[in-house]
Amino acid sequence: MTHTFDPSTEQAADSATPAVDTTLASQRRAQWRTLVKRASVAYVLSRICVIAGAGIVAAQRVVQDRSAGIARPRNALGRINEVLTSWDGKWYFRILRLNYPTYIPPNVTWDDVQARTAFFPMFPTLARWLDQVLPGGDVFAALVMNFVLGAIAVYLVGQLTRTMFDDRVAYRAMLLMAFFPGSFVLSFTYSEATLLVFAAGCLLCLQRRHWVAAGTLAALGAATRPNGIALIAACAVAAVIALRERREWRSLAAPLLAPLGFIGFHLFLWRRTGEKLAWFRTQREAWDEGTSFGFTAIRKTINAFARPMSSPTDLITAVSFLAMIVLVYMAWKKRLPLPIMTYSLVVLVLMLAPSTVTARPRFLYTAFPLLISAAAWIRDLEISHEHDSEELSSGHELWTVVLALCAAGIVTLTGLYGVFGAIP
Repeated sequence: MTHTFDPSTEQAADSATPAVDTTLASQRRAQWRTLVKRASVAYVLSRICVIAGAGIVAAQRVVQDRSAGIARPRNALGRINEVLTSWDGKWYFRILRLNYPTYIPPNVTWDDVQARTAFFPMFPTLARWLDQVLPGGDVFAALVMNFVLGAIAVYLVGQLTRTMFDDRVAYRAMLLMAFFPGSFVLSFTYSEATLLVFAAGCLLCLQRRHWVAAGTLAALGAATRPNGIALIAACAVAAVIALRERREWRSLAAPLLAPLGFIGFHLFLWRRTGEKLAWFRTQREAWDEGTSFGFTAIRKTINAFARPMSSPTDLITAVSFLAMIVLVYMAWKKRLPLPIMTYSLVVLVLMLAPSTVTARPRFLYTAFPLLISAAAWIRDLEISHEHDSEELSSGHELWTVVLALCAAGIVTLTGLYGVFGAIP
């Protein structure tokens, strides 16, 4: 039987293909919007977990005040604010209100207000600017800013994940970003929320080869926290790959711009204090920062097992150190692009290097690409058993347990740090 060729039929088929593609793209956008809305709800719930932990501390302090004969406050908001602005938050507010000192005394200690030179400027600067716009004071401005920046960071991590995996993995990565115990810092007046926005934006721009934007965001991140220099390394690796594979000379813009924030901050301190290495001396003298090459984290982890519950700080170090090992294993199984993994590796090295404050949930949290690998690894675990209903159910149970443990961890850490039971 002979088949005759009908041009009209092929033309109709060709014209139908764009329509199908458009429909699929529209469906995917709609699905992604739904997942983002769900992740937004999850983010709000995660912030409620932080408030719950702070509320527990507030209630405990009210009881203490009553026992000491101190008048009971009208509401708990003031006490909750004390928790959310504690620890490093107090130092950032000193910068916000007093700026950086013009003189650092010899043998400076953490009792001296000049020790605030150890903290980078981006977060207090942004909070000061927002305070000029929002009513309610600088504390309110800083808390609102971090809430918004945290939401942006979660969304950007979802977008970054979409460049490597499907929307479901991106959704799970956003959930992990919202509920990971270290995410308590998104509600404290700490600088991690600011760094995460710049870091996620930078890595996303590197993926899309937007070199100038990536370098600019890296520079801002490097002026936010010391571990922001990991973005400089990521930009350098991305540029090397672009040059080797595509001779893309524009990529050099990223590593050339990236160090400007870090260098600029140290030049600013030099000009303001008259001391070239002001930040390094403050770190060494006031905060007793040295280098242990990871041995402090290992020693504290061993101590936590040898003397359980004797030191909450050691216990947190041990849990963070072991969680890092698990996340690194997942990252090895689900490898991300080299620039992104470089960023994570440098953050981990900087986390383990100090001889004082070492592995912590908030430091591990800033190595957020590990959470992307974890989301992809758990998703693959479920897919590999999709034909076995019992094993598939176990995979879903694992994901549920992970989220439940993370949520419990947020409340626990907030409460523990609020009562000054451990060093955050």
